[in-house]
Amino acid sequence: MSYTRHHFVNGKEQEGTSGRFAPVFNPSLGQQVGKVALASKSEMEDIISESAKAAELWAATSVVKRGRVMQNMVQLMYRDLDKIAESLAHEHGKVFTDAQGEVQRGIDALEFAQGVPHLMKGEYSDNVAGGIDLYSMRKPLGVVGVITPFNFPIMIPGWASVAIACGNAVVLKPSERDPSSPLLFAELWSEAGLPDGVLNVVNGDKEAVDTLCTDPRIKAVSFVGSTPIARHVYSTSTANGKRCQAFGGAKNHMVIMPDADLDQTADALIGAAYGSAGERCMAISVAVVVGDATADALIEKLTPRVVNLKVRNSMDLEAEMGPLVTAEARDRVKGYIDMASSEGATVVVDGRNFKCDIEGFENGFFLGGTLLDNVTSDMTSYKDEIFGPTLQVVRVNTFEEAIALPTNHEYGNGTSIFTRDGDTAREYANRVEVGMVGINVPIPVPLSFYTFGGWKASSFGDINQYGMEGVRFYTKSKTVTSRWPTGIRAGAEFNIPTLNS
Repeated sequence: MSYTRHHFVNGKEQEGTSGRFAPVFNPSLGQQVGKVALASKSEMEDIISESAKAAELWAATSVVKRGRVMQNMVQLMYRDLDKIAESLAHEHGKVFTDAQGEVQRGIDALEFAQGVPHLMKGEYSDNVAGGIDLYSMRKPLGVVGVITPFNFPIMIPGWASVAIACGNAVVLKPSERDPSSPLLFAELWSEAGLPDGVLNVVNGDKEAVDTLCTDPRIKAVSFVGSTPIARHVYSTSTANGKRCQAFGGAKNHMVIMPDADLDQTADALIGAAYGSAGERCMAISVAVVVGDATADALIEKLTPRVVNLKVRNSMDLEAEMGPLVTAEARDRVKGYIDMASSEGATVVVDGRNFKCDIEGFENGFFLGGTLLDNVTSDMTSYKDEIFGPTLQVVRVNTFEEAIALPTNHEYGNGTSIFTRDGDTAREYANRVEVGMVGINVPIPVPLSFYTFGGWKASSFGDINQYGMEGVRFYTKSKTVTSRWPTGIRAGAEFNIPTLNS
């Protein structure tokens, strides 16, 4: 049955008026299952106006009440976890169990945001001069724009809970490829007690994005997506006087030292390279192996695992990998495999001709896992982000060569090293020019009370996502210098003070 998704404004669905729509697919079926309205500039401006009204009242709401809304939202997300994950799997294509994990990571950010009464505390210095006290406070920005990608349609909107907790109104522009789960997310916020208009969800394309980047009522823009668009969002937003954090692409390397446990390493690589069909900004797409003997042994362990990956429809509970999000995404990855082969890489396992033989899913946007050996740093296929189920193996002779590859690469999102030697691991973590590092951990995404952010062309802006960095991004500091003349002292008060006093 075909469906149409619209917008979520002031606590309810709002039909789009632009007359423009984008198709929504079920990637496992390879069929269009619906469409989503794309907002016009005038629609965006009207929605921002509603958000501005809500922002003033929400900012004046006590931090304790805001924290309670966060608590309610956590419980509702747990209640509907499977429902959200199923919606996500149908439109994105990641397998159901992986979708459950994504929802959980969104909940993690909400659990951090529950602590808003603590997070919003400022500083106080008593009697810095004669009778003068000095203190600071954190204040919300107002209305902020949050633009999120197709590959994490719940987890990354979940990061915006920090913005809401801090007292801002959020205009969320999710990907038009999988719009249903962000709309479910918005409905839960209303059920949790969030006042109407504090979170408005508007579906759209470049017209919507550019409006968020230029409208003067939007005080900050947070973006996650590809590097070319991240550059555009950052340059446009900052040129219009906005605070901006824009996160782009990645080419994440895992360094495997000769002393690494290769069984553990192979297990880690299978999940990190092929989970979610490689459509993760933190996926490991390059294995840098020190020594030919280690590389040969690792290839021998990986090959049967890649050949036998369970590539099935996203709701198959035994599936290890589902389809890619669109036919265009699948064909793009195929093109990179063609390129790598023509550049001289060895195609050890070739997923280009994979066909799903399960009845009803023959036309899905499937691609088998691909393993490429003898890749070198001068290949275009190595330099570019492939964003698919393809693992490239680069052979080097020394640790110094290994650390140079991620350090010198254009991207600097995440990296990891597998070794049993603590000194090697410590040296790698200290020296590598990458924002997030794992030691015997393949995908080093920090938990919500730390912070997420890459370096170089993977990130534009000075402040990272979530954690205390997120609080700093979504608030502005005000400092007050205070002196009171001697006055009449108040009389005695015997009642315990309360929030209602």
